[in-house]
Amino acid sequence: MKKILLWLIIILAFVGIFFIGKQFGGKTVSQQVLSNSYIVREIAELASLEVQGNASIKRSNVEGDGSWSDNMKKAFMENTIWVNVPYTAKYGVNIDEKNFEVDVSQKKVIVHLPAPKLLSYELRIDRMETSNRKGLFITSNDDTYTDVQKKLYQTSREQMEQNVTYLQQSKDKIKNVIARYYTPLDYEVQVKFGSDPAVTILPLKKD
Repeated sequence: MKKILLWLIIILAFVGIFFIGKQFGGKTVSQQVLSNSYIVREIAELASLEVQGNASIKRSNVEGDGSWSDNMKKAFMENTIWVNVPYTAKYGVNIDEKNFEVDVSQKKVIVHLPAPKLLSYELRIDRMETSNRKGLFITSNDDTYTDVQKKLYQTSREQMEQNVTYLQQSKDKIKNVIARYYTPLDYEVQVKFGSDPAVTILPLKKD
């Protein structure tokens, strides 16, 4: 639904640019179109990156080194748990009035955005896979599974928050969508994420 809304906004924006350009003979571009922060803000927020994968964790009290003592521990005291859960993560920008701005000067537009981050992270517990190996003297304990699941969520979420590849892909997606919005205009367009240097996504056309 959000993707449909995103493209609807972009299409309406393109139509608006077309008619404004037609009205002014293609020579004058409305400042409102260039600096329409509402549309640019909606585009940036809706251009989120969704990724899916599997998070797994293994907890064991044996080394698996093949030693005599380790084999004895496996037979009587082993408690090994493996959990694998599919996840869905969403990356993007969380915008408010303090961290968003559209600057327009002559033939240049600079869009200031906050740095992308992990917006949501969901483990699909309904599709969880588990396995457990117990020694003869070890009894079942549901609390152990709960602890392992909590640990899995904490560690995997931290990894996703620091995933440089996904964060960069989120930036690239936002830049591409914003570039499509400004493509019909003969303007240089730059995007600046947080404290990063501004990056040109649309160069000024040469005569």
